[in-house]
Amino acid sequence: MEHPLHLLYDRKHTACTGKCKKETVERYNQAGFSVFSIDYRLAPESRLPEIVEDVRDALAWLKQEGQSRFDLDVSRIAVAGSSAGGYLGLMTGTFADKPTAIVSFYGYGDIVGDWYGRPDPFYCRMPLVTRDEAYSIVGNRVISTAGLGRFSFYQYCRQQGVWAKEVSGINPRLDKQPLLAYCPLYRVEPDYPPTLLLHGTKDTDVPYEQSALMAEELTRKGVPNQLIRLEGMGHLFDRNMSDPVVAQAFDQVIDFLQTHLR
Repeated sequence: MEHPLHLLYDRKHTACTGKCKKETVERYNQAGFSVFSIDYRLAPESRLPEIVEDVRDALAWLKQEGQSRFDLDVSRIAVAGSSAGGYLGLMTGTFADKPTAIVSFYGYGDIVGDWYGRPDPFYCRMPLVTRDEAYSIVGNRVISTAGLGRFSFYQYCRQQGVWAKEVSGINPRLDKQPLLAYCPLYRVEPDYPPTLLLHGTKDTDVPYEQSALMAEELTRKGVPNQLIRLEGMGHLFDRNMSDPVVAQAFDQVIDFLQTHLR
């Protein structure tokens, strides 16, 4: 699945971002941030280590080239993403060369839990996708963009509880240990960047609990963090910026970035 991952850079502060709505980019720009988009290889044609490597390389490239090419203060970079992009954003907090701050929209920190590796009740209520149908959609060619037609593959994986295996190549039901390196929830250290988490309580794709657990662990390790709980809202809530509650939440995102990239 393809989900936005953003690097936000301020002309005074700095930050970075990926594929996102024009309205969202404009909102960042109006607040004084420059926005960079990260392309990363997509599963299942590419595996999780390769995807994380792309994100690591993008962040390193911007830190190395940002000042000379774009006149940016590369000591002040934030990473923001939604859903899988939010997960990848949280992964950057485990890198040796970390961003200054992280914003996760309905992301997740645990890919070995039952929510990710077991048949999902929400997706099981949808028409069942057969294995043949699912695998006819994907190929062997490495890609970084995908159309909506590939959603059926994701639907199949969530119905069968094999999404974690398809993304990583490792079955967490048989051996979780190798995947713990890709679980931000279990890799929080005191030097993890300040983090803002936003999550709807009615999210049927990524449970609200994922952000709540991440907030608890960040607090336990003494990392500055904030969890914005959006009552009754589901996945992709930030696509409706005309909703006053969403607009107010995004104001808090801007405030967070300005505080920690100041």
